[in-house]
Formats: sequence, structure tokens, C-alpha cells
Amino acid sequence: MMISRKLSGAFLALALSVSLVSADPSSDEKTVLCFVGHQTSHGFMKHEYMAGCRLIEEWLTEKYPEANIEARYAVPWPEDEETFFKDADTVVFFCSGGQRHVVNDHVAAFDKVMRTGAGLACLHYGVEVPIGPSAKGMLAWMGGYFEANWSVNPHWDASFTTFEKHPVTSGINPFTINDEWYFHMRFVGDMKGVTPVLSALAPEETMKRPDGPHSGNPAVRKAVAAGEPQHVGWTYQRGEDYNHGRGFGFTGLHYHANWMEDNFRKTVLNGVAWTAKLDVPETGLETETPTLEFLEANALQYGGKQEPKPKPKKKKK
Repeated sequence: MMISRKLSGAFLALALSVSLVSADPSSDEKTVLCFVGHQTSHGFMKHEYMAGCRLIEEWLTEKYPEANIEARYAVPWPEDEETFFKDADTVVFFCSGGQRHVVNDHVAAFDKVMRTGAGLACLHYGVEVPIGPSAKGMLAWMGGYFEANWSVNPHWDASFTTFEKHPVTSGINPFTINDEWYFHMRFVGDMKGVTPVLSALAPEETMKRPDGPHSGNPAVRKAVAAGEPQHVGWTYQRGEDYNHGRGFGFTGLHYHANWMEDNFRKTVLNGVAWTAKLDVPETGLETETPTLEFLEANALQYGGKQEPKPKPKKKKK
């Protein structure tokens, strides 16, 4: 198999306050990927933040052997920011969001990292930050974010049929998949610098919940009723002030098993690679389809939560 089955037991002891560097940072000839997030939050095979990051690292290392990829991990935030983010080519936030987002207490420091031209990829819950400094930062770094009382988070079958021409859409074919696809993002004005890479028509059933911070509001209801395409994946090209860094937002990945969908997986890998300014081939980043068994083992290894035990059957009287 192209995917390694090695799952080191060393990372089971990861504490949420520990940051790791998985390769020697002394060489200048490296592509540095910084993964920042929480371990997990929703139980087995859901919100598998660190398990997902490990897969991204492994697949990109396979596809770019010449890039000499160095992966650094912080759970939930590096103790030594300057050393951790030094020479970063891109940063991946895969974490709990809103008031719990990892960047909330570090906006000013992280803005300096973004101004070096480092990329930023935010996955699933990692796209949601509270209104205020974090939101202003996300608009500057990634061109958009999930805003409470504006954006929504229903679970639905999204069908992707057409794609904007962009390196991140390279090799992507039409597909449909169920996920907690967030939509109605808050984007920069006129979407300047933003390119939607995954868009779908949200069905009326996504509006069945009452209005709430994440469930609905008059603006999103009007947009869905009007049949406006909802952008659930996008790229952002920053300007000179941020040394032309790149951003990538992807609202799926609630379900760890969705890595098995080839086009879904390719979109994420294309997006992270693009933010690191790695060349994406015309066919996109093709990797061997992982099995459910492999993904479950990966989640058990890096997620830190055991698979729920089946409930005992009731004895017949």
C-alpha cells in the first residue's frame, strides 16, 4: 500500500498543552507544515483533528518526496511560538472553533506569522471564530470564516457538479457526500481574492431547524430559498501586506470516514499543498483510497478516544 500502516504508540500520551516538532528544524531545505489544533472533541470517528492531520502529513510526504517535508504539531498551541512557526510554509488549523478556537488568545502574534507569507488552511470547526479580533484576522488571512448568527452547520448531502478552474480543483470530478457542511460563510467584501472551489445548492431541509447561532437566520433562509450556491470550500490570495500568502477554507470533515471519498480527500490535499506553495499536478494529488479499518486504527491511535462499546442486550424475561 502507498499508505503506511505504522501507527506509533508514542503519541497516545499527547497532552493538550504539549507541542511537538516531528523533524529536525535545522535544515533550510525543507517545507515546513505546522499543524495546530485539539486532539478530538466528538467521540470516535468524528472531529478527529490530530488523526486527520497525521493523514495529511503522511499523504503529502508521499506525494512530495523532494520537498523534504517537516511537520510540527501543537496541541493546542505552541509554548514557543517563535520557534514553532519559524520558516513555516503553511499552518493547518483543525480544531474546535468559536470561543474555543486555538487562535483566539494569539491573534496579534499569529498575524505576524501570516505576514511572512505563510499559508493557512482551516478545516471544519477550525473555520469558526467569534466576532472581534479573531474574525478580523480570519478575513485577512483566509478571506472568510463561519460567523455565528450568519452561517449555519446542518448535516446534508452536498452534490458538487461544477468547479472553478484553480490548482485546488485539479483532478476533481463531480461527487456527492454527506457531511456537516457549514455554509453561508462571511467573506471579504466583493469576495476580492476569494475563489470558491466547492459549491453546492443547499436543500430546503437544511433550514428545518429554528433560528439560532448555528442553525438558521433570516439572511441564510432567504439565500437558500433563492437557490444561491453555497460555498463550502474556498481559496484566498492575500496581497502584498501579507507577502502574497494563501488561504484555504474547507467546512467538511465532521466524519473521519469521509477520507475514503477520493475527490473529497483530493480537494483537502490539493488545498493544503497549494497554501504551502507546492505545485499541484493537473490530475491533483492522487492517493490510495484508505480502508475504514485503516481510518479506525488511525483514529484510535491519534484521537485518544476509544471506540464506544456496544450496549449489552437486554435479557429476555
